[in-house]
Amino acid sequence: MISAARRPPRAVGGPAGRPGTVQAVAHDVLPPDPFADDPDDPARAFGDPEDRLDEPISDSERTELLADLSDLAVYQALLEPRGVRGIVVDCGECDEPHYHDWHLLRASLEQLLADGRMRPHEPAYDPNPGDYVSWDYCRGFADGVTANESAY
Repeated sequence: MISAARRPPRAVGGPAGRPGTVQAVAHDVLPPDPFADDPDDPARAFGDPEDRLDEPISDSERTELLADLSDLAVYQALLEPRGVRGIVVDCGECDEPHYHDWHLLRASLEQLLADGRMRPHEPAYDPNPGDYVSWDYCRGFADGVTANESAY
């Protein structure tokens, strides 16, 4: 038997103190918020989560999102084997390109469809701009493939 001094530390346990589990901490034992009642609290930029509950998406928006998801599946099937990692979107708010891998864009569109809004997500880390194409490029590429197949 290993002495208590030589035993490896164990995570604070859940049932039976199993390693790797963490007990919930009551809110009243947490340290106080250092920005409580501070008008310059940086978290105020996020607003109140209750304020973000928007009205549900309309039927026409739902139809457009379903069409976008369908198009995205086609674009990915055509372009991913050619080394394209996803789609680049020029952001109107920050004037910077945003690079979305196929799965991230699909997840965002599905979340918008389900919840009526998208949660923030991590941007691509150090993306290679040559690995991403615009939505318009995808549409043109798919149209070209379709036209080529129809010609035969």
